[in-house]
Amino acid sequence: MGLCESTLPQLGRTLRPQEKDILRYPLIIFVVGGPGCGKGTQCRNMALKYGFYHVELGQLLREEAQRSTQRGRQIRDIMQKGLLVPTVGRAPNIVIVFDCSMETMVRRVLRRGQVEHRADDSEPAIRKRLETHYTLCEPVLTFYQQKNLLRHILAEEAPESIFAKCCSVIESLL
Repeated sequence: MGLCESTLPQLGRTLRPQEKDILRYPLIIFVVGGPGCGKGTQCRNMALKYGFYHVELGQLLREEAQRSTQRGRQIRDIMQKGLLVPTVGRAPNIVIVFDCSMETMVRRVLRRGQVEHRADDSEPAIRKRLETHYTLCEPVLTFYQQKNLLRHILAEEAPESIFAKCCSVIESLL
């Protein structure tokens, strides 16, 4: 996985003046793809290599859905129906799209559901989430495509190959 060298500062040492400039404007990368395409795995890899702060929206939503609050119940209801929970955030510098076949994603998510015992990883919910993903994400991806922010990565390959492609995208920004 060490195919890319980061130009970001190493953790635990004093920053040089040119490194302070890099950190003045935080890099925001959105990673988009259907459930099971490898977003979580690759985001963790990028966070480790580059020192990024990784916010896994799905995990935050699952935690909130377990709370006995009105918002928690609303999120849980939306997730159990396989729909997307609305979110708000700052515009990204780049959007990485993991392209993966529906068959691969269903297979991966079913395997993950067996290991992690996640209630939202049943086959009917997966298929509904995929349908929702493709329907609702299309206009968002079109918007970012018009701004020339999309970078597509084929996510059918081995995790190491996908990560090397992620590194290439990140290095192009630095």
